[in-house]
Amino acid sequence: MSITSTYKCVLLDIEGTTTPISFVHDRLFPYVKNNLINFLNENWNSPELQEQIQLLREQATKDIKKAIIQNIQWQMKINRKVGALKSFQGFMWKSGYESGELKGEIFDDVLDALKKWKEIGIKIYIYSSGSISAQKYLFKNSDKGDLLVYIDGHFDTSIGSKMEKSSYVIIAKEIQFEPNEILFLSDNVKEISAAKSVGYQTAIIERKNNLPLSDDDRKDNVIFTDFFHIFSHSFCRIEN
Repeated sequence: MSITSTYKCVLLDIEGTTTPISFVHDRLFPYVKNNLINFLNENWNSPELQEQIQLLREQATKDIKKAIIQNIQWQMKINRKVGALKSFQGFMWKSGYESGELKGEIFDDVLDALKKWKEIGIKIYIYSSGSISAQKYLFKNSDKGDLLVYIDGHFDTSIGSKMEKSSYVIIAKEIQFEPNEILFLSDNVKEISAAKSVGYQTAIIERKNNLPLSDDDRKDNVIFTDFFHIFSHSFCRIEN
């Protein structure tokens, strides 16, 4: 008996899907806020940091020329999803992961699902508002071990907003699958709607502490509370 699927590829969100929202907001964001000044002082002459600072300077100029530290803190306070901030956060998180101070949190059901998809030949991609480098460090340094071995590629908002239809068209072309061959999993209803509108197969992942779903959300979407149930849905079928 074997499992086959009606999709050839799975595209995963991170926050609220593979990883608790609390890890991002209670662990990763505070790491940048609490270590920001010391990190800048210790690494100011680093060429890599100066590249990040230049991106932030350009963003700061657009935002009423705030000072670098004030600008970072202000952008994080409003949870701004712009490339310059995401790139800098990823650069700082890299330091935390490499030192062992940070360890990426992954839901227990995710690892088994990644293994199963690999076994049946399903390609696995990540699409998150966090930078590609931040995604890679999270999965490489996770509490379930190095999960990058299961992941075939990464996308961030440099290709477009996760709520724009065009982003999902671009991803399908990049990975060379038809939209209806891709299963997109996310906790965000607007992201699901955008992907669904261009032909993706979709499902909402409803985790503890995720934003509540409305009655219409429940009526109009496939919903899973963990990854285990995906393999018993009509997305997959059992063959003798």
